[in-house]
Amino acid sequence: MASETAAEVEGQISGYTDHYFKRTREIVRRFGDKRVTYAVFLRRPVICAPKPMVDWLDQVAAARRTRIGVELRQKEGQWVGAGEPLVYLSGAMVDLVDLETLYLQKLGAACVAAYNAYSMCCDLPKVRFLAMDARHCAGTEMAELMAYAASVGGAAAKRDVGATGFIGNATDATAHWFGNQGGLGTMPHALIGYAGSTVRAAEMFAETYPGQPMTVLVDYYGRETTDALDVCRRFPELAAQGKLSVRLDTHGGRYVEGLDPAASYAILERHAPNAVRQYRTHDELAWLVGTGVSAAAVHHMRDTLDAAGFPKVGIVASSGFGPAKCKVMASVNAPIDVVGTGSYLPDRWHETYATADIIEYDGKPSVKVGREFLLKPRA
Repeated sequence: MASETAAEVEGQISGYTDHYFKRTREIVRRFGDKRVTYAVFLRRPVICAPKPMVDWLDQVAAARRTRIGVELRQKEGQWVGAGEPLVYLSGAMVDLVDLETLYLQKLGAACVAAYNAYSMCCDLPKVRFLAMDARHCAGTEMAELMAYAASVGGAAAKRDVGATGFIGNATDATAHWFGNQGGLGTMPHALIGYAGSTVRAAEMFAETYPGQPMTVLVDYYGRETTDALDVCRRFPELAAQGKLSVRLDTHGGRYVEGLDPAASYAILERHAPNAVRQYRTHDELAWLVGTGVSAAAVHHMRDTLDAAGFPKVGIVASSGFGPAKCKVMASVNAPIDVVGTGSYLPDRWHETYATADIIEYDGKPSVKVGREFLLKPRA
């Protein structure tokens, strides 16, 4: 939006704001403007991620040649309780009343995604996270918001618990949020299918990008451990240098090669005694010993690599890694080096609804009944 003219900014607002705000603006113009203050909040705990909203408001203020006061009550990356105002916005009502729809869109989802990213990084502080959410976003604007949110949540976890956090994301356009020049990632399943074998796909990558670290998907043919070892033996130098990783992305329709329910329980019992004897929900039990990328599967892969003499080969885990699954993995010390996740995106979209209420008109406190908690504290 930085390159948009004032007319283009007004066109965006007019086209995408709720109609009753537009009508209210015309009424205020007719009967007289007032200086107002809005309180903006969410109904659930979040991590404050206000930059896209604030930047947009600055651009609107410039286009309208007015001043919009932005009083951030919480710093970026700070935990915010349910109902606590994140920001107070003040200015002429005629300039603010039709902006609510758009600035709330830029705030709520980012704050919840940042909270989810924060929780995941805190639970797995030694794990590096890679944001792979772009394909799950509803367009490029959401992708920008979600990458920003992951960077904020990861940075907050680094600050609070010394976590490694998010090291990058999958696309070039949003890599700047992580201090990177471009996106990260090596190969999708499509390359494995194209190559005809997992090893051949790795060879093609190495020939095209010589000397670069390589992460190889190993679930395409259902031979996770076999193909992982074959790749390691084909690239022993990379394996010894710690520049080779294998990525587990097995879908939930089958077990990783070499596992079944009994074998999964046995592996977990060996690495995390009594883990499954604790109270577990259906999903938690599945993440421990079920199909797909379970904790047992990760331990199994680590055992296999170590036994074959490849202790420096990393394990990248993906497929459904949201806050709840990360917490389960942490509880059994699953030996994951990197988590590829798009599942920090909010899964209960109604929780992302940010709300704004006017709390002052020309300096006089006034808010609808039940929202008195939003009023500014008086000296």
